[in-house]
Amino acid sequence: MKITRVRARVFEWKGETVPPKAHFCTNAMDALWDRGDAMQSFRFHGWTVIEIETDSGLVGLGNVALAPRVAKTIVDQHLAPLIVGQDPFDYEYLWQRMYRATLAWGRRGIGMAAISGVDIAIWDLMGKALDKPVFKLLGGRTKEKIPCYASKLYHDDLDVMQAEAQGYLDQGFQAMKMRFGYGPKDGPRGMRENLKSVAAVREVIGEDIDLMADCYMGWNLDYARRMLPRLAPFELRWLEEPVIADDIDGYAELNRIAPISGGEHEFTVHGFRQLLEKRAVSVIQYDTNRVGGITVARKINAMAEAFEVPVIPHAGQMHNYHLTMSSLASPMSEFFPVHDVEIGNELFYYLFEGDPAPVEGHLDLADDVPGLGLSLNERYLDGFHILE
Repeated sequence: MKITRVRARVFEWKGETVPPKAHFCTNAMDALWDRGDAMQSFRFHGWTVIEIETDSGLVGLGNVALAPRVAKTIVDQHLAPLIVGQDPFDYEYLWQRMYRATLAWGRRGIGMAAISGVDIAIWDLMGKALDKPVFKLLGGRTKEKIPCYASKLYHDDLDVMQAEAQGYLDQGFQAMKMRFGYGPKDGPRGMRENLKSVAAVREVIGEDIDLMADCYMGWNLDYARRMLPRLAPFELRWLEEPVIADDIDGYAELNRIAPISGGEHEFTVHGFRQLLEKRAVSVIQYDTNRVGGITVARKINAMAEAFEVPVIPHAGQMHNYHLTMSSLASPMSEFFPVHDVEIGNELFYYLFEGDPAPVEGHLDLADDVPGLGLSLNERYLDGFHILE
């Protein structure tokens, strides 16, 4: 079997979106004096879909959720020529070829995200060729079902947040994640607002449900140092991305005080080796369609297992679920509830179909669906502008 064509298309959402709210979620742009929607640069209302075609007629499906027009250009001009005519089962060679050919500019960020999307499509293709789900190629079933946590709870009125948390309880989730809406620029009043919101959620869910909180790089080291003692009574399972991703020493300092998670904005085995060796995180949160694809993610899982650091990938989605199912290093998955288009993670459900729905807070993958088990969702295609 040989690769005959690599097709990258951009799907840009043109349907309705939820309008931005003040203090919706802290983020790295909060450090700047600016007006308007601080989350704007972190909203991704487009997606790159990669289809790898072969001379056998099989097609592998991959995806990139960051900077889709740039990702398409990288795939079309730089990556496709490197893999057309090759055997997809030489996946390690193909990954190294893409990585080393683009090393001067592609080893982090959108260059690596584009490589990730191609690599995911190659694994989907291999699963289809062998008539096996991808997790069976990665080691098979290590758990009966995947525990997952509900991931939303963006900052809102406290009664709204409490009602949302109660909804997740009613659906059987044993863990959930909220977002902090205030950071250093908001001063002591913002600290109090953060504490009120986490207290309100904890009041609803009690002490026996895991609660996590995300800062999305919107705090700094000083602010996080001051907040962690105040948050201690709420027993957060982890505090996510309190500082920018490049401040690895800051992560390590905070991780000595309380469990810190990160890795959503880190890349390749080299980046995660630093996080592990410095004991900078208590939880690794790579996203397979950013970190380097399945080829890289499985290596990070092996490293993390040696360091006894759990891997709980960012954003759920099938490319992450297959890795979680097949690895003892991954105890659970993130799950974004299906809802109106807001940040952009939810677009996955509008663009693809095949994701399992959680039942009593658990997900399962079918043993008899080959590849990733995804296909384009025809129901919503009219809601996208498609760039060939």
